[in-house]
Amino acid sequence: MRGIARQKLGYYPLPQREAENIRRFLFFGENVDASLLDPCAGTGAAFAAVTSQAKARRYAVELDAFRAEAARAIVDNVVQGNCFDVHCAVESFSLLFLNPPYDFEVGEGRNIRMEQLFLDHTYRWLKPGGVLILVVPGDRLATCADVLAVHFRDKAVYRLSDPESIRYKQVVLFGVRRTRRERDQLKDGDVQRAKGKLLALGREYVDLTPLPAEPDRQFEVPPSEAAQLIYRGIPLDTVEDLLPGSAAYRQAGRILFAPEARATGRPLTPLHGGHIGLLTTAGLLNGIFGDGPSLHVARWESVKVTDRFEETDEDGITTIRERERFTQALTLVYADGTTAILEDGSKKHEECAPPHG
Repeated sequence: MRGIARQKLGYYPLPQREAENIRRFLFFGENVDASLLDPCAGTGAAFAAVTSQAKARRYAVELDAFRAEAARAIVDNVVQGNCFDVHCAVESFSLLFLNPPYDFEVGEGRNIRMEQLFLDHTYRWLKPGGVLILVVPGDRLATCADVLAVHFRDKAVYRLSDPESIRYKQVVLFGVRRTRRERDQLKDGDVQRAKGKLLALGREYVDLTPLPAEPDRQFEVPPSEAAQLIYRGIPLDTVEDLLPGSAAYRQAGRILFAPEARATGRPLTPLHGGHIGLLTTAGLLNGIFGDGPSLHVARWESVKVTDRFEETDEDGITTIRERERFTQALTLVYADGTTAILEDGSKKHEECAPPHG
């Protein structure tokens, strides 16, 4: 996962249009009272759309404090914390809407996909006959194949076609949890065929049927009693508030938040080109320079570039080689609003409107 994705805790919200289409695949009886769960709720908007107009109790888990606060406005019961620190009686929910983080876990042992971890942890909370809605990247469907092949029947997989969904290769899988008797009657060949089909769908997800606005089938959500989610993790907000005052944090802060290196004063002798190059690439010559029309702000940074080489041998076979390296780029912002970026011998200008029109 990229850095910006880690900062938002792997949050990939389901587009509203896709959530509304998913809702049409669900059937809630008029007198059915059910408990529904979203263990990666975000702001709760997608969960609310998927379960709209249903007579149900909605439960959600969300790690981020700000998104959990937003979810409380539209979801009945919200737990703010790590889903893996949440405990619940098995077979408590009629519907499980799962759109987990798209990433690998980071630990000391064998790191596996988060999609698989969340499904392994939460599918047991779904009662037999309950409906699973799983939203994952199509090429990661195979990581969930073991659980899906054994514990779920009547599966249907569709490709999501919203631009944001295409960007993250999202597909949606519907499934109904098997009863114990149905699992016991499964043969090894049945399980292997089901896994093989899921693996094939994962490899060829781009050829899946797009999720239609008008459903070609419906999944009936069964009734269930009220559920209880118990959070046994540490209070994250309290720890975050107390952390800056701890002795360990102050010691680590000297390394983690070291003051920016600054160089002041006039050099004893004029600098030659080598000195200038070292100082600029180290960021020690960032600042404000010039005066009048030449007044500008300069900032240096290191960037990664890829060099591409093509070699053709005597047989006419062309070999393409790529080499990554780091180089420096200089960004200049002038007082009149003009910007310039200098990198690898190229010069880019972007004209900006003056501050006062």
